[in-house]
Amino acid sequence: MVNSVDDQTSAPSIEVKNLTYKFPDSTLGLTDISLSLPPSSRTLLIGANGAGKTTLLRLLSGKRLAPTSTISISGLDPFKDSLVGVTYLGLEWVLNPIVRTDIGVRELLTSVGGTYYPERRDELVQVLDIDLDWRMHQVSDGERRRVQLAMGLIRPWRILLLDEITVDLDLLSRKRFLDFLREETEKRKCTIVYATHILDNLAGWPTDLVHMSLGRVKEWGAIEKFEKEMSADSNGNSKLGELVLKWLGEDLKERGPRNNQGSAGTSYLVGGVGGYGMPNAFVYKWGWRSSQHKFGQQIQRLVRYGVQQKDHRRRTLTYDTP
Repeated sequence: MVNSVDDQTSAPSIEVKNLTYKFPDSTLGLTDISLSLPPSSRTLLIGANGAGKTTLLRLLSGKRLAPTSTISISGLDPFKDSLVGVTYLGLEWVLNPIVRTDIGVRELLTSVGGTYYPERRDELVQVLDIDLDWRMHQVSDGERRRVQLAMGLIRPWRILLLDEITVDLDLLSRKRFLDFLREETEKRKCTIVYATHILDNLAGWPTDLVHMSLGRVKEWGAIEKFEKEMSADSNGNSKLGELVLKWLGEDLKERGPRNNQGSAGTSYLVGGVGGYGMPNAFVYKWGWRSSQHKFGQQIQRLVRYGVQQKDHRRRTLTYDTP
């Protein structure tokens, strides 16, 4: 069960059965998806832009309501049961104007439980090469992304859903981050699903692959299942990279031109909370639908408070943890 981050007896599994999902405007997002991701797995979600990866991740996280009995996280419904140990990290948070204001990294990390998990906080600061004296209005997008990752991962998650979250990281930072995630699944009872188009340093990282196209899952399974399809190319690409290029080429040929097929942006424009997993206190008190608004208010309070501060180490604003 994953209804508590304190339950470390077994890693969570993910089951999806006959999942079909339509957006409020009746646009079809996903069609008849079924898959099973084992405990402690590191699954790579592969597909072209608009394949349905973001929609699937948001449904798995409980940020959108899936049809009854189509998604199970170790036997629980991620939407109805408000699972605390599920963390979703997406692209939207780093674009939020709130995190471009004059606020310090120390305050932000404290606001999401940094003082309650000091060892994880310090490890993430080291892995992601974060300067605690950064001010968010003065950093680059890549540095802002590092802070986002640290904020999202300070609390010990059970399931981590990543949506193109390493896009702004340099090569070394991405490798260190992926190594950290590998160690997490090896040391703790946790499971990862990672959607990305960037395959640097991913050879040997995933335990499972899921191939999506046009809102459907075309194939999925343990990495060993696809070894016969993998072949190192003379251009230096990895075996995994060549397999992904093969899949995407086949998908493009099958799909044809995008004329009147809609935009991948639908998934970002309709519903869902974006950013990273909301702190436990917000989820318990207000639920997913109100969490984004309430958390935005929390950050705004931090900004106002931080402007008056000169010593960020002694005076920071925190929220209560359950």
